[in-house]
Amino acid sequence: MAGLDKNIWVIANWKSNKTIAEALDWVSKVGPEIPKLTNLKAVVCPVFSALSEVKKAITVGNFPLMAGSQDLSPFGVGAYTGEEPVELLSGLASMAILGHSERRQNFGETDEMIIKKVDQALKGNIIPLVCVQSEKTLVPQGCKLIAYEPIWAIGTGNPDTPENANKTAKVLKEKYGQDLEILYGGSVTGENAKAFIFQSNINGMLIGRASLDAEEFIKICKVMERI
Repeated sequence: MAGLDKNIWVIANWKSNKTIAEALDWVSKVGPEIPKLTNLKAVVCPVFSALSEVKKAITVGNFPLMAGSQDLSPFGVGAYTGEEPVELLSGLASMAILGHSERRQNFGETDEMIIKKVDQALKGNIIPLVCVQSEKTLVPQGCKLIAYEPIWAIGTGNPDTPENANKTAKVLKEKYGQDLEILYGGSVTGENAKAFIFQSNINGMLIGRASLDAEEFIKICKVMERI
């Protein structure tokens, strides 16, 4: 661990995948294998229907793993059909992924809506992880954790270069503060994870497709043991 005195986040975003049984099988495989390192922050974000059971499995297994949600409501409890308010998520999720490009594109989410979601997350003591597509994407006030995910790299197998991702992260820190922790997302694998971790302005990875494979996620987490 010499030379790496920063937090490293390794976050699994399953998107719309895995049944409850499949999710629990993943946790049973991954949980015992995650290195117990103080600066490694491993998080799994399943579908809402599996979140409660995943949280329970992590707690019972006493695994060094956090449960997160893939979104949350910009509103509180009340007449908001289909929404998941922070008041009902706060006991289950430690983090919420907000403003993912898929939600911006498929559901018309705007910067204004994401600001409201960040506010809700902070009120409920849930860490907001805001996804940005470039250095021009707005980072809401109060958000200290973001993921740089260039749209063209998501799910394509063609990641950005670690060096270019680091340059983008540097611009974002200059714009929003040096205490901002910035992750990289977009075609992350066990093969390229180490190169991103070693970049001075990058604090880990938000992982989509590769995180569905328990062995691949373990491989990415274990990169930390070899640094």
